[in-house]
Amino acid sequence: MRKRKVTYPVARTANRPLRLMSDPGYVRPTVVTIDTSAMAPRGSFAAGDRVVIASEGLYAGETAIVERLALGVIPAAVVRTDAGRTRRVRVIDLRPASAGVPTDS
Repeated sequence: MRKRKVTYPVARTANRPLRLMSDPGYVRPTVVTIDTSAMAPRGSFAAGDRVVIASEGLYAGETAIVERLALGVIPAAVVRTDAGRTRRVRVIDLRPASAGVPTDS
């Protein structure tokens, strides 16, 4: 007796109606947008500068000190927040701290 060939059911996505690409405002939900302006550093930061983290995330809005800069395709900096925690942040997400912010020295 011969072994029967295995058949698999048709995928559930096979019956979905196709979305027409003629709509110029349509963006597929799986498409990622890349911020190409992140490659151009904003401002010239150096180690020891006081900055404010302007990005969204864990340390958003906190004042920090730049410890190290890592130049590459997307420039980044290792910063130490006033709370003593370190984080790697894109340079595009850093803003110079205002002159009214007190320093630790």
